[in-house]
Amino acid sequence: MKSIHIVEDYLPFAWEKAVIACWEEGEQFATEYDKPDDPKSRDVTALIHVRKPFEEPGIHRAFPGGLDDLEKYRGEVLYGVHDHWVDPSVGKWEYTYHERLFEYRVPEKGVYDQIAGVIEKLKEAGHTRRAQAVTWQVWNDMNIGDPSCLQRMWFRVSEADGRLHMNVHMRSNDAFKAAFMNMYAFCELQKMVAEAVGVEPGEYMHIADSFHIYGSYFGEFEGFLKTARSRSPEQRVYDRDFAKDFFVEGCDALLAEPDMPADRKAMVEKRKAELQG
Repeated sequence: MKSIHIVEDYLPFAWEKAVIACWEEGEQFATEYDKPDDPKSRDVTALIHVRKPFEEPGIHRAFPGGLDDLEKYRGEVLYGVHDHWVDPSVGKWEYTYHERLFEYRVPEKGVYDQIAGVIEKLKEAGHTRRAQAVTWQVWNDMNIGDPSCLQRMWFRVSEADGRLHMNVHMRSNDAFKAAFMNMYAFCELQKMVAEAVGVEPGEYMHIADSFHIYGSYFGEFEGFLKTARSRSPEQRVYDRDFAKDFFVEGCDALLAEPDMPADRKAMVEKRKAELQG
C-alpha cells in the first residue's frame, strides 16, 4: 500500500491536496462495486492533518454536491434527521453514523449514547486517552451490503493549548465523492463536543485505511483536476458566511420532509434560526 501524509491549515485545501495525491500516487485496486468495464480505483492509506479547520476558508467550491446538500449531511450526522430510515419497516438504510454514535445498540445490553459518554469523560479528565466513540459492529457489519466506513472518533483536550483535538478513523473513504462532506460534518461534531465540554475546538486528523477514487469517476475527476489547476486559491473556496443562505435552503428541504420525527425537526428549526440570526 502507498501512503500519503497531508498537513494543511484549512479544510478545503487539505481535502484538495489529499485527493490529488491519491490520484497521482495511488495504487490500482479492484473494488467490490466495480462494473465489468470500470478501470481499477486509485487507492492510498491517508493521514490528513488540518491545523485550522474552523478558520476560513472552510468550504471547497468543487466538492461534488451542493451547499444545501452539505447542510443536510450535517443534519444527518449531528441530529440524526434520517435515523428513522433505518427502521425495518422503511428499509432504506442499514445504519446511520448518528445512530451508531448517539444510539449504539448492543445485543442484550441496550442503547448507549457514546458522544454523551465522551463529553462526560472529557469533563472529568481532558487528557484522557479513553474518550472515543466506535461504529463498527463486529457481530453484524462483515455481512451487510454497505458496512460503516467511519470506524471511530478519538477526542482529547491538549494540555498545551486547552483545545479539543479529534482524530477520525475511516475503514474506507471515497476520496472524491464523499471525503469533503465527511470531514466537514465531523468537524462540526468536534465543535459540538468542544462546546459541551466548555473548551475551544482544535486541530483535526482524518485517517483513512483506504482513501480511494473509483474508476467509474475518472472522467469526472479529470474535470475537477483541470479546475483545481487553472483557478487561483481564492477561486477554489468559499467562506462559511457565503454559504449561509444555501444552508438555510438545506434546512428548509429537511423541514419539508413529511416523515421526519418532531424532535429532529425541532433541531433543524433551531439550526435554521441560528443561521438567520
